[in-house]
Parts: sequence; C-alpha cells; structure tokens
Amino acid sequence: MPKKQPEPVVVDPTAWMIDNDVANFLLLHQKEVLYMCMLGYTFLHGSKVFKAAPKSAPFSYKLISMILACTGGGILVPIFLNTVPVPLANDAYPIAILTSFAIHYYFPIVAEVMNLSPVVKSLIVVLYETVRAKVVLTFTLAASAAIAPTTFSFPLFGPIMCGTVAGCGGAFLPMNKGLDPIAKDGLQPPMSSAFVGSALVHLFLNTSLSDGVVNAKEKAHLHLALFFIAVGLVNAFNFKAAKIKKE
Repeated sequence: MPKKQPEPVVVDPTAWMIDNDVANFLLLHQKEVLYMCMLGYTFLHGSKVFKAAPKSAPFSYKLISMILACTGGGILVPIFLNTVPVPLANDAYPIAILTSFAIHYYFPIVAEVMNLSPVVKSLIVVLYETVRAKVVLTFTLAASAAIAPTTFSFPLFGPIMCGTVAGCGGAFLPMNKGLDPIAKDGLQPPMSSAFVGSALVHLFLNTSLSDGVVNAKEKAHLHLALFFIAVGLVNAFNFKAAKIKKE
C-alpha cells in the first residue's frame, strides 16, 4: 500500500501576535481575567451613571440606570437576533453590576481615587475596553451567523449594525432618551469606535483579506481590543486636537 504523504506544516509568521501574555489577557482566555475585566467594565459605567444622576435620585433609579448602561447592547442585539439577552444568559454580569453599584453607592471615594489617579484610571479604561471589544466581536459574529446573505455572499450591514449597537447601546437606554445622546455633539467616541471596529472586523473576516491568515478571529479580536483601548485612553485623558476658533 502506498504510504500516506505527511501533511504540510503550516507556518504562521504572525503567531507572535497572540502567543504572548498581553494577548492572552486581552483575548480573555481565562475566566478569572474575564471576571476582573467585567468588574472594571461595570465600575466605569457606574462612574458615568452616578456622575450624571441627580444627587436626590433614589436608590432604584441609580440601580436601574446602571443596569441599562452596562447591558444596553447586550439587551438590544439579542432581541434583534431572537436570542436570550446577556444579563439573563450570564449570571456573572449581574454579579459584577451589583458589586460595582455597591462600591459606588457605599464607597464613593473609590470613584474619586480613579478620577484623581491617572494610573488607576488607565487601568480601569483598559479593563473596560477589553470587555467591550469582546462584546462587539461576539455580537458581530453572532449576527453574521444568524442573518442570511442577500445582495452579497455574506450579510453586510446587519452584523455591522449589531456590533455597533452592542458597543454603545447602553447610551440610548432607557428608550425615552431618544436621540438626545447624539443631539448636541454627534456621535460619542464609544459609538464611532464601535462602528469602525465592527465594520473592520466583519469585512476582514468575511472577505479575501483573511485568506491564509491562521487564527484570523483571534488576531482580529486582539487588534479590536487594542484599537478600543487606544480610543478609550485618548478620550479619558482628552488627548484631542484643540478646535480652531473661527474669527
């Protein structure tokens, strides 16, 4: 009998991207890292909620506002795709939300420390954006699998819209806000970055751009997380070009 030919060895010249400790952290391979990042994610949302809420607002108002802010995209996109919303499907999210809420409500000095310390603030932003990248990627891929292609060989706009909403849906909840979040200054950085990120990831994974790329999904995830972190840090420390005043 003829001998079987050995299978060719696939050489990945860019394996170093995901074969390191930083990538393992950003890709959330370990549950412990995921839970820690979820706590940072909900804590930063809580900081925004408590800052915007009236001082006389009751306990329930702040709690519900924080739940909607943290899980807005995880509620809306599953409804679009006819699946179970994230806060109902994953018990870790409500635990992280309640923990962060308790810290903000009973120990507000912790949030003040974050605002005063650039190191702590940077750390929280990294944790926050790492989770947001995972959420955007997860729902972009889920929408791509759930939506049937029509005009093109793959669904184009649906997954991008779902990924965008997943990354910023909490800004529009509760629904009585309408378009107020973008009425004055247009799209906020989390909204525009979610759109750009989901669009680039979706087009990369569904076109010839990813042909021959080993572990394309993980590498796209890594670059998405780095992009979100960069945008988050620029926004957190206001590293923006000054607006030119018209004479």
